[in-house]
Amino acid sequence: MAPSTTDSHGTEDAQGSTSTRELTSKSWIYVAKRTLREFQADGCQDLAAALTFNALLAAAPATVALVSLLGFVGDPEKAISDTLDTLKDFAPPQTLDQVESFIRPIAGSTGSGWALVIGLVLALWSASGFVGAFSRAMNKIYGVPEGRPVWKLRPWMLLITAIVFVLVVLIIGAMVLSGSLAHQVGELIGLSSTTVTVWNIVKWPVVVILVIVLIGLLYWGTPNIKQPKFRWLSAGAVLTLVVGAIATLLFGFYVANASSYNATYGTLAGLFILLLWVYLLCMVLLLGAELDAELERGRELQAGVAAEEQVQLPLRDTKASDKAAEKRAKDIEQARALRASNGETTDADDVDGTLPPAGPDTAPGAVTGHDDRKG
Repeated sequence: MAPSTTDSHGTEDAQGSTSTRELTSKSWIYVAKRTLREFQADGCQDLAAALTFNALLAAAPATVALVSLLGFVGDPEKAISDTLDTLKDFAPPQTLDQVESFIRPIAGSTGSGWALVIGLVLALWSASGFVGAFSRAMNKIYGVPEGRPVWKLRPWMLLITAIVFVLVVLIIGAMVLSGSLAHQVGELIGLSSTTVTVWNIVKWPVVVILVIVLIGLLYWGTPNIKQPKFRWLSAGAVLTLVVGAIATLLFGFYVANASSYNATYGTLAGLFILLLWVYLLCMVLLLGAELDAELERGRELQAGVAAEEQVQLPLRDTKASDKAAEKRAKDIEQARALRASNGETTDADDVDGTLPPAGPDTAPGAVTGHDDRKG
């Protein structure tokens, strides 16, 4: 399907007349059903696997950078021990054992400054792969082509990556900065014990706020669509937070009460558990994006906008997709010339008479798939 040509003014008018709170019960039921169907149709399980791979690529250098940073906080060995003690409340013992065996040698080595710099560079580069993969997933969810040229897309993705990386570091730092480690850092920077105690109380609301900002940034900044406005807390973000928290609790309970991981995977049990947990979170993140896309469709439909097949949001750019469409049209024309000349030429001017009509898009009897600009 051709890219949407609906202008932003028309879309904003439709949204202004219908908000999420004003959706009828029939609209909500339709949105819920279509969210689940589109989650399957878009192959979000496969998209989540790609996101998981890119996230774990960034995990190792990011860990090196964070551990190197601990080297500047008093006694690095004590800081690492305090951090691991804090993580015991969130991570399975198998995972912590492998994390400890990985970070202890780094903390005990010299040259932590260089390790910090190299780790940050590699982590940012790897994290850009995650943001790029998430951008492609969001384009698939909204059914839009990537129309931004490389010179425009790449700097924007790097900016999003840098902000995402800072937010993730702040989230992890806020989670582990508690107890004796918080007092150690507080003494280092001159904070009173009262301030540290207050921090231990308010850190969880801070973590939730940072996660909300992170999800909102990914949902708004990565797809090739112009959102009417930046939503700090969309319905999809709420779904991601709630389902992600429940999935983490249930998965942690399952891992804590299942003994088959060590028997099956041995020393790799911790890595497998981490892999599966990140995969679950990535699926939840994509489910929230699907909900936001279908809520946008529901608002438009209820406002009278023809969004049955395609959500009518304007694209950020179409230069790259237009160029790709021209190349594809040229390939098809050359293929028709090749067919008409029985393999003698790909130049339409060299073919006697008119070119034969284009063949079918799919093989006879094949099941047609889901259009990239789908509804």
